[in-house]
Amino acid sequence: QAHFVESGGGFVQPGGSLKLSCVVAEDIFTIALMGWYRQRPGMQRELVADVGPGGGTDYVADVKGRFTISRDNAKNTVNLQLNNLKPDDTAVYFCNTIPVARLGDSEYWGQGTQVTVSS
Repeated sequence: QAHFVESGGGFVQPGGSLKLSCVVAEDIFTIALMGWYRQRPGMQRELVADVGPGGGTDYVADVKGRFTISRDNAKNTVNLQLNNLKPDDTAVYFCNTIPVARLGDSEYWGQGTQVTVSS
């Protein structure tokens, strides 16, 4: 069973919106601090938002006020609403636990979902 299955990415113009979703393996989701990460072209993967088991959230300054993270505990899903998108938000977006899940000695990631913002 895949731990993380992301979806919802696409191509949008600046100022547009997208909603990303991630289905998480149940044994991980129920106790985990969950995060959305992104990897912009030529850059390292970075954490942009997190949500705790009780729903508390935190964001990096770059996305605060534009992105909203949420979790649906009944569906083992963590979502990321992206509003007022900018070209600099172009990236592959991933969900994962905090700290990042590991499989043996390696980090475990899903396939991610591509977000492209361009006019």
